[in-house]
Amino acid sequence: MLERFYPDVYLDSAYEIDFQQWYDRGYRGVLFDIDNTLVPHGAPADARSIALFRRLQKTGLKCCLISNNQLPRVKPFADAVGAFFVENAHKPSRKGFQEAMRRMGTGKADTLFVGDQLFTDVYGARRAGIFSILVKPIHPKEEIQIVLKRYLERIVLYFYRREKEKGT
Repeated sequence: MLERFYPDVYLDSAYEIDFQQWYDRGYRGVLFDIDNTLVPHGAPADARSIALFRRLQKTGLKCCLISNNQLPRVKPFADAVGAFFVENAHKPSRKGFQEAMRRMGTGKADTLFVGDQLFTDVYGARRAGIFSILVKPIHPKEEIQIVLKRYLERIVLYFYRREKEKGT
């Protein structure tokens, strides 16, 4: 039952992902959550995120931000990093993920998702049939509803790690 929330890969940071390796495996699009995945919650695009998206574009990967935030938060970030975007995505609904792939011209088989939350990001990507990479949140300061979800995430991650150690 909890498996529906398990990421395909769990890493410390979006900035440690070897995107060239994923490109070499046939992936052509990357969907990103913004807050606490790329920058602290509510922060604008910074030099590190801008540099990441430039590297991704040079690699040949198309990028799209998919966020439950509204246009005033998402569009300036997308403009700064040069990415497509889907705001008010209603994650974990499949529709936002499908729209993001449509905008990039990619499909389930060649799209990765990178985010920091299990119940919106990973679960939504899994529902949409997309390979999911969970990363640790960048900053501990979060909205109260997210703080509460983090307690439940710890339980799911405990079982996820236990299964990974068993090799299942």
